[in-house]
This record gives sequence, structure tokens and C-alpha cells, in this order.
Amino acid sequence: MPKITTLLFDCDNTLVLSETLAFEACAELANEILTSEGIPDRYTGHALFTEFVGQNFRGMMSSLQEKYSLTLPPATFDSYVTREEDQVIGKIRAALEPCVGADAELARLADAGQFEMAVVSSSAGRRVEASVDKVGMDKYFPRNRIFSAATSLEKPTSKPDPAIYLHACKVMGKQPAECVAIEDSKNGALSAVRAGIHTIGYVGSAEPEQQEELKAVLKQAGADPIMVDWAEFSACLEHIEKLP
Repeated sequence: MPKITTLLFDCDNTLVLSETLAFEACAELANEILTSEGIPDRYTGHALFTEFVGQNFRGMMSSLQEKYSLTLPPATFDSYVTREEDQVIGKIRAALEPCVGADAELARLADAGQFEMAVVSSSAGRRVEASVDKVGMDKYFPRNRIFSAATSLEKPTSKPDPAIYLHACKVMGKQPAECVAIEDSKNGALSAVRAGIHTIGYVGSAEPEQQEELKAVLKQAGADPIMVDWAEFSACLEHIEKLP
């Protein structure tokens, strides 16, 4: 197989513990939409996370519209997307923390200088930038190495669409086969695998009682190997580099 030159990291719940904060804000807006449309259902952040993990807010909104047979005017749709970005960024700047062990592993990789590194996320670029800034990971990921399915593409999309991974490879001048992605969700893993990228699954941000189930989900999506802790990353990478 080609020599691995590039590491492509998902952001939310892979590098930073942002999903709980984000889905709290998403639930508030989703419930506002449902109320305005006279629909009695209500979501908690946890319920939204369970149903839509790995999707950005734009993708989640599209799924909700399909589920409830709604058609929001484009201007209204876009206004909710902007409001969600603002609310999540506010929560991130107040309370975001890195995933356990992620910063130490990034520091080791940066010191070694063996791989190019980038963030490839479904989330809006402003949110990803706020996330890496808050936890001090901006030194590893300059703005030109942050790729967002919501804002970096000519046509916004969301994982599991592989478009954002293919875009990142094109911009960085890489072939998918020389890259490794790190993903914590089914949609994220599918996005990378469909782009032809070797994918390591990460379950360390999940609650301990949910990790075995998530391992199975990620394996089914094509991620292999799976790691529970960032301390396992080197061994996972070696596993991939030894593949025929």
C-alpha cells in the first residue's frame, strides 16, 4: 500500500468534547421550529445526538424537515443555521475541553514531523476554528488545514457524503490511499471510507457502557482498527501501515 503521509482528524468528540454542548443548542432550536409548526414532539440534546450524531446542523435540519414533512423557506432555514452556529460557538468558548489524551498525541505527532495533519469536519468552519482555538490546538491546525463540509465546499453537505474528504485531499495534493482518517461516528466513518481513506475508529468520548456498541457500529461502517484511548493511536497507525 502507499506510504501514509497525511492524518485527517474529525473534530467533534474526536479531538474536542463538543457534541454535548452542540446538541444542547441544536435541541433548543429544533424545539422552536417544531413549536412554530404546531408539532408537539420535543427533543432533548441527548435524543438529537442519538438520532443525528455525525451530521451537521444543516443536515439535521434537512432530516427533521423530511421526518415531519416540513418545508422551511430558504431564508428561514439559513437563519436557523446561523443562529445554531452562534449559540454553539458561545457554549464552546465558555466550556469546551479536549478529548482525553488528544493534545498529548498531537504534540507527539507534531514533534515527530512525519505526517501532515488537518481537521475534516461536518461542522461549520467558524465552529471548528473556535474549537481548536479554545483548546490550543490551533498550533497544529492553521486555518488552511481546517476543512468543513458546511462551509468549505461550493455546495454545503454533511458526512456521510465523502465530498469533504475528497475536497481536503484535493486541496492538500494527496491521494486518499496515502491518508488516514480518525472518526468517532458512523456518518463520519462512512464519509472517510467512501472517499477511499483508511479510517481509525475512536470510541473514547462515548460513555463506557456504550463503547462496545459504538465499536460495532464503526467497524460495520468500515473503520479498522478501533481505539478507546489516544495512547493507542501509534499502534493503530502501525497496523494500517503494515497492511498489504
